[in-house]
Amino acid sequence: MKTIVSFLLIAIVLVIIALGSGAYNMAATEKHWAVTEKIIEWVRESSIEARSNDLKVPAFLDDAEILLKGAEHYDAMCTICHLAPGLEPTELSKGLYPQAPVFHQREPIVDQTQKLEHARAYFWVIKNGLKMTAMPAWGLSHDDDSIWGMAAFVLKISQMTPEQYRDYIGSAKDQGHDHKDSDHGHSH
Repeated sequence: MKTIVSFLLIAIVLVIIALGSGAYNMAATEKHWAVTEKIIEWVRESSIEARSNDLKVPAFLDDAEILLKGAEHYDAMCTICHLAPGLEPTELSKGLYPQAPVFHQREPIVDQTQKLEHARAYFWVIKNGLKMTAMPAWGLSHDDDSIWGMAAFVLKISQMTPEQYRDYIGSAKDQGHDHKDSDHGHSH
């Protein structure tokens, strides 16, 4: 047993030394090693699930006003990375690694349990952001209702046509991107 522990400690030290020597390329133009990618994905998904699992999804997610508010925020803040129906990849979205999810190209979620799980995860990520990605923590500048609206819209955008998206955003423009940040007491 001591031999195995000693071997593992030596292996960890050697990996740390190799990584610290610059052997691992941190450039966004180079993909992670396959094992690194799997570990990062597993840690990210486990972290999001553990922290979002107990969130209570509000009943108002299907409310038209909440969805319009979410659509307006999404259009103003998210399309540069996550795109939208009818939008071409942006200079920013092309240069991201890892690539931001393109929600309108995902399969629609019809199962209610999966919808709730995704709504919680989307809310948590939008509110808290993700380290080592370009995903900001919008909870620092947006109230929870706005964030739930964005999460609801992300669920709705799946498989929207460009025309449907434009119509939705046109309706949302009447809502405006102004919001009061109740957690921090100032308007944007």
